[in-house]
Amino acid sequence: MASNPLYINDRITIAGWELTEQFVLAGGAGGQHVNKVSTAVQLFFNLADSPSLPDRIKAAAIRLAGRRMSKDGVLMIEANRFRSQDRNREDARERLKELILKASEPPPPPRRATKPTKGSVERRLKAKAGRSEVKKMRGKPAGD
Repeated sequence: MASNPLYINDRITIAGWELTEQFVLAGGAGGQHVNKVSTAVQLFFNLADSPSLPDRIKAAAIRLAGRRMSKDGVLMIEANRFRSQDRNREDARERLKELILKASEPPPPPRRATKPTKGSVERRLKAKAGRSEVKKMRGKPAGD
């Protein structure tokens, strides 16, 4: 269990009891050290049932999580970038923080449909006519 709370911003804090960590063998660079020490971290966070997050942020985070989300609503972040367990642990917590911050951003304003300007329509038609003329000139001359 991760005992320290994770501070996301001034309004959102995830309690330590909501986060579960598991240490596994990492693989990759590191020689024999990597084969005998569990340095990779799997951070589990029950996103769907978390009392720390508002419903809007939960829905956005579930959408952003993608394949890292289980059917039960548990988010798993695996960190094995570093050789040390502590740095991987901090990396996993930081990635969770970034995901929730991205989910808490306000949605973008809806796009308003616009029409092309009169000048851009005229330029497009003029260019089409020019290309048409060039292609016509490539044909065989008409025999009169």
